[in-house]
Amino acid sequence: MQPKHYDITIIGAGVSSVFLAYTLMKQNEHVSIHMVDIGKELSERVCGLDQGKECTCKGQCCKYIGFAGLGKSEGKFNYTNDFGGELGRKIGKQSTLELMREVDEILCEFGGDVIPSYSTRNEVLSDRAAKVGLKVLSTEVRHLGTRLANEVFQKMYEVLKKQVSFSFETTIDTISKHEDGFHIQSDNEKFTTGKVVIGTGMSGSAWLKKQTESLGLHPGETRLDLGIRVEMKGNQLHSILQDTFETKLKIERETFSATTYCMNPRGRIIRKHQHGVVMPDGQNAREEDTPSANLNFSLFVPSYFPSHDQAMDYAVNIIGGINQGRERIVVQRLEDFQFNRKTTSLQENSVGPSLNGECGSVREEVPELYGMALEEFLACVEDLIGERVHPDTLLYGLDAKFYEPKLPTKENFETEVSNLYLIGDCSGETHSLSQAAASGIYLGKYLGKYLGNENAKN
Repeated sequence: MQPKHYDITIIGAGVSSVFLAYTLMKQNEHVSIHMVDIGKELSERVCGLDQGKECTCKGQCCKYIGFAGLGKSEGKFNYTNDFGGELGRKIGKQSTLELMREVDEILCEFGGDVIPSYSTRNEVLSDRAAKVGLKVLSTEVRHLGTRLANEVFQKMYEVLKKQVSFSFETTIDTISKHEDGFHIQSDNEKFTTGKVVIGTGMSGSAWLKKQTESLGLHPGETRLDLGIRVEMKGNQLHSILQDTFETKLKIERETFSATTYCMNPRGRIIRKHQHGVVMPDGQNAREEDTPSANLNFSLFVPSYFPSHDQAMDYAVNIIGGINQGRERIVVQRLEDFQFNRKTTSLQENSVGPSLNGECGSVREEVPELYGMALEEFLACVEDLIGERVHPDTLLYGLDAKFYEPKLPTKENFETEVSNLYLIGDCSGETHSLSQAAASGIYLGKYLGKYLGNENAKN
């Protein structure tokens, strides 16, 4: 019996892959598409972390893998070239913005328009910030929130099922190149395919490394962002947030650059589990029935390592040391941090912690670079808002944002192995839902046109 054959096999069912498959369907109704993911379909992606409890998953966590990938978490789509990846540098900034507009149109087509989009652009604030040494990064935002994101992607799934065949809870064991395309062996089946698109995101880094090495592909440098998460009085930044839901600020010095990430007015801090370590993560006020009175964000400092292994070893060593073999996250008052003394109690603290961390010394447990960046950043913020950052502000160590190592790809995302493509975060070009989705649309149009021409010839 001959194995099944597909025109295109997409490995990974995250955001980039979903938008790729949808675009392919629109471009060519006859192309056969197979999508494989190690996780579950969206309706079965249930984890205790979704209710603020401990992870209840067997194997990899359903919060991060499965249909829609990280798109189901908060569904925050930032439409900008200022941050979130380097897609603009690869295919052109204007093309990237146009593709992100298409991303938004598709989200709205499936019900995302019930949440209005908003802009963080503020020219007056940008001018003020520049005078104190800060840059304001701007974006258009469609923030779906977890419930709506799940509804939108579930509707997309129902449409995709009409033309796409899915294999969930399936691991691809081998990908081998042959003259007629690729032979693929999974733990469930064996099949052939003309083209392979990998969109496994951050969660599939170990698997991707194994597969690309077997195909003769070797990644280059890897980016890693680490930083302290800050929780302050909810009105502390009112003067710069009053016209926008979130403001992203950047500070640049000779020895570092640092950018605020995941700013959550009235949000809470929760535990984030990734790569075997536990970190403080921000949860938006829209995700909670009882929003907090605080504001939280992380200040990330990017670093670059020669390999993915070195980046991961560095992060896991530091954060794992803080965790101490459990879910420990250290928290320290800003004033204690500034005077280099341990925080021993938060009972009388005017900023009530939204996360039950362990009092201690962030300064002692976090590398000096990240504390120095935060101090210089907060000094600029004080100049910007015209007041002192409250001494009861809380600092949590240590948050991280992981990236995939970069593998060389052409403008169309094709690797050095013909007919093998990388999209989304695993390409190393995108670091956000919007740019990942845009990369999927971009490749979908290219492959749809290519396959259309091939079919015309036949």
